[in-house]
Amino acid sequence: MISKTSKFVAEMLGTMVLVLMGCGSAVIAGADGTTGVGLLGISFAFGLSVVAMAYAIGHISGCHINPAISIAMVAAGRMKMDEAIRYIIAQIIGAIIGAGILYIIFMNHPGAEMKEWALGSNGWGTGYLDAYNTTAAFVAEFIFTFIFLMVILGSTSTKNINGGFAGLAIGFSLVLIHIVGIKVTGISVNPARSIGPAIFAGGAALSQLWLFVVAPVLGGVAAAFTYNLLMERPEQAK
Repeated sequence: MISKTSKFVAEMLGTMVLVLMGCGSAVIAGADGTTGVGLLGISFAFGLSVVAMAYAIGHISGCHINPAISIAMVAAGRMKMDEAIRYIIAQIIGAIIGAGILYIIFMNHPGAEMKEWALGSNGWGTGYLDAYNTTAAFVAEFIFTFIFLMVILGSTSTKNINGGFAGLAIGFSLVLIHIVGIKVTGISVNPARSIGPAIFAGGAALSQLWLFVVAPVLGGVAAAFTYNLLMERPEQAK
């Protein structure tokens, strides 16, 4: 029996790694496409962080490291609300720790300056990457989270005979989502991932944070109901 404390620590550690490595790839490794890793490299940093953590802590907590996943699991009937709340608290704390570590590293670089949407913060509008508007940002975060959760729900289903590869499927689906969506919002699909950097960046990142909480949660819940009603339930009825 795995204790509540072990699950809490696992979710906190996993989310810390996701934020530190994912956002760190943008802040430290660079996205200039010449000397830096570029957008493709950032996409893989986020996906590989999930793969690594899935095999490191998956057997302890299930490696949600994302409030949208925990809430979707409640909607799908795979998790109780009180446990999800503990997971979400751990995830947010972990994200803040990860962003804090990144902040310390970044600010000790010569010429470091906390600009708007610093530390890999998510955002949209004028001044943010390709300046997509609010509608594009909301739709992107909703749909990408929906797709992400469909992969998670399917790959972790007890009916999936390839469940041992769930970590790879989930991680690479996150890579795919980032490849398509980085220019729109920087890609969140994870409220905790957005909360951590926004707290340190302040300004626009903090004022726009609502979208990166609401859209991913709605997208995750929509995926849970869609998967249960249209895919799992027909099989159960046979």
